[in-house]
Parts: sequence; C-alpha cells; structure tokens
Amino acid sequence: MGRSQDSFGKKEVRNKKEKKRKEKEKKRLEKREKESSGSLDDMIAYVDAFGNITATPPDPQDIKEVDPEDIEVSTPKKEDIPYDPIRKGIVSFLNESKGFGFIKDTETQESIFVHVNNTLEEIKEGNLVSFEVEMGPKGPSAIKVKVAR
Repeated sequence: MGRSQDSFGKKEVRNKKEKKRKEKEKKRLEKREKESSGSLDDMIAYVDAFGNITATPPDPQDIKEVDPEDIEVSTPKKEDIPYDPIRKGIVSFLNESKGFGFIKDTETQESIFVHVNNTLEEIKEGNLVSFEVEMGPKGPSAIKVKVAR
C-alpha cells in the first residue's frame, strides 16, 4: 500500500538505480568471464639476448651459460689513481662585499664555493688559483686558496 502513494519522480529515481545496478552486475560478470577464459600462456613474455620483450620463447640451442660471479650488480670500483689534493681553477664569481665566491675547477668544470676566510692571499674574479677541496655543510668548499703563478 505504501508504494501506491509514491510520486512519479520517486518511481523514476528507483527505476534508474535498479537499471544502473543491473548494468554494473552485468559488467562485473563479463569481466570475470574474460579473466577466466584467458590462459596463462597468453600472459607470458620473454626477454631476448638484447633485452627486448618478445612473445616467442628463446631457442634452447642459443642459450649461453653465464657464470654468476661475472655479473656486476653495482658500479665497478675506480682504479687506484694517484689523486692530487691540490687543484687549479679560475675564480668565476666573487662578491667582495659579502666575502664569498665560486671557483670553476679546470679539470672537472665543477663550481666550488670559496669564502674569504679560507684564502691565503687576496683573490679577484678571473684569477687562476690553486686550492684544496673540503666538504662543507652545503657541499664542496675550497680551502687554502692562493693565486697560482
């Protein structure tokens, strides 16, 4: 008896909800069928000798044995190269009022921070200088800076 008093709008809303629920159920069943019909062989991918993904399995005669100890997982270690702690560079920027600047290393082209407290003699922008590098709180910092002659 209660439903006979429902308005046309309420009936429309209820019908739309029911229709939407049935469509959702239908899609869910179709998806479940599609997943169950696919075989595991359809999902397998192979990697060839060059690292490319293929659908065909590799030929067993082309497989080469690899010694696991020959595989390098990390970056190879650098050879023991004699390291000269004294570097040379050009003062690329110098703010004399604030007392700091940057030196561009001639070998690595790296920009290294320098403070006037770490200089042995007065330097100017464009000077060729020799210095040592020390890790500061914000990165590499030049110490024992002097004009190269």
